[in-house]
Amino acid sequence: MKKLLFIPLFLLFVFCEKNESEILFLQGDAFGTIYNIQFYSEKEVDFKEGLDSVIDAVNHSVSTYIPKSDISKVNQGDTTIVVDSIFREVFEISEEVNKKTNGYFDPTIGVLRNAYGFGDVKPLKNINSKTLDSLMKYVGFHKVKINSDGTISKEYPQIYFDFNAVAKGFGIDCLGRYLESKGVTDYLIELGGEILTKGENLEKNQDWVVGIEAVDSKLDDRTFEAAVKLKNEGMASSGNYRKFRLDSATGKKYVHTLNPLTGSAEKSDVTSSTVIAPTCGVADAYATSFMALGMEKSKELLRNLPNIDAYLTFNDSLNNHQVFMTDGFKRRMPQ
Repeated sequence: MKKLLFIPLFLLFVFCEKNESEILFLQGDAFGTIYNIQFYSEKEVDFKEGLDSVIDAVNHSVSTYIPKSDISKVNQGDTTIVVDSIFREVFEISEEVNKKTNGYFDPTIGVLRNAYGFGDVKPLKNINSKTLDSLMKYVGFHKVKINSDGTISKEYPQIYFDFNAVAKGFGIDCLGRYLESKGVTDYLIELGGEILTKGENLEKNQDWVVGIEAVDSKLDDRTFEAAVKLKNEGMASSGNYRKFRLDSATGKKYVHTLNPLTGSAEKSDVTSSTVIAPTCGVADAYATSFMALGMEKSKELLRNLPNIDAYLTFNDSLNNHQVFMTDGFKRRMPQ
């Protein structure tokens, strides 16, 4: 999976200076970006091969950038594919978040992503209301289902699954599960700015601490506006300020966060969204959702999501940078 979203989040690594035999570091390629893992083990073990096999399994199931993956075959109209547990879990997360957000999170938005130039095909030219009306026929998570035999039913063959707003986070969860299956109880995984934690930073005898990158941070000179403590949870972020496309013919600017209810690619008043959730996959999905929902709808939804905390940035009427965060997020910030 290629990285579709810019993630305004960067890990603040804490390298230990003592007991180096107890902490291990791993780095590798995954999902179009790089993962960094630090974990504690009684003995030095190389989990690289096992982690790579997990990454391959996730790609084979839900990567739209691999022509022979299960999701690509489903998108191409193959109705005989029996999906695996990875596809099923990603589907179930998507279904739950789709319902909780009243349709603002919707992985059947693939036809729109492709049309706007954020998918894996050439974009359409001069997208107008008539074009959107025709495309919206193929958007709607209620139009798809997993059958009892594991195959996928789509109301229209043209419906195109795009799990990229949840699959990377879920892939990180899968990496965490693998480490835990090998007896690892304390780790931090960072992949493309998304994070999953388990246990503690044993060297510091405290929760893991990560940073939230500032909206105006530069790629070659990253700055951070906040830090947060994590334990046994995931965190993911989304933002529109660097990820957009300009139509060469019209000069119109399209942002990568799309509104599944209208088909529009217009910026909401949320400039970045950082979400903490029990899993990285769920955090990933809600981070995208809040970008599409906008501030007021996001605040309203967060009041009814007891296990989700968020740090949202926005510009006020005078175009000044502002921050909204839930009480749970505030409690996680180091004093």
